[in-house]
Amino acid sequence: AKEPRVLLMDEPLSNLDARLRLQTREEIRRIQKATGITTIFVTHDQDEAMSISDLIVVMKDGAIHQIDAPQRVYDDPVDLFVAQFLGTPPIHIFNGYVENGRLLIGEEDVLPANVPNGEYLVGIRPEGFDPDPQGAMKCMLHRVEVMGRDVSIICSHEDCESGDIRAIVDSQIQIDTGKFIVRFKLDPQKVYLFDPETGLRVRF
Repeated sequence: AKEPRVLLMDEPLSNLDARLRLQTREEIRRIQKATGITTIFVTHDQDEAMSISDLIVVMKDGAIHQIDAPQRVYDDPVDLFVAQFLGTPPIHIFNGYVENGRLLIGEEDVLPANVPNGEYLVGIRPEGFDPDPQGAMKCMLHRVEVMGRDVSIICSHEDCESGDIRAIVDSQIQIDTGKFIVRFKLDPQKVYLFDPETGLRVRF
């Protein structure tokens, strides 16, 4: 077999079923590690990109937005496009504002925020919602989906731009499905602020 210095793989697994995709991508990763050949792997499947890559390049309209290790791109996006591109379920975007060092979504004071006063787009990862009867964020509860090791809490908030919220929590957490309201406290490590005009990340 040929041993090129660089190998380009353009969506090689797109026609395989789910189980075979998983087996084949693991085999590709094993061979790549064994041969040491630099491989550019083009995919629109985020699970593939996250699991098989040492580095991810996120591009839009031919422009590079971020190059970094997969987990770092997910945990530390540079802008709104990158934050929305990675993640299943996707990040949830809210209209929020900062006033006197506090981040508010609607009338709810959710976190401290050491940034200038003003309006911001607030991104919250699905795993950033922590059910808490005393939590500051109040959402309308629609249903709960049991996913085995995880539970999805499907709810809504009037200031959420991205439709229904899908909060992912541990299956051991008990949710009272007889109530219409579910309250959350937020994990600050899973909350991001973005400039509403430029989409650039604003660190707080």
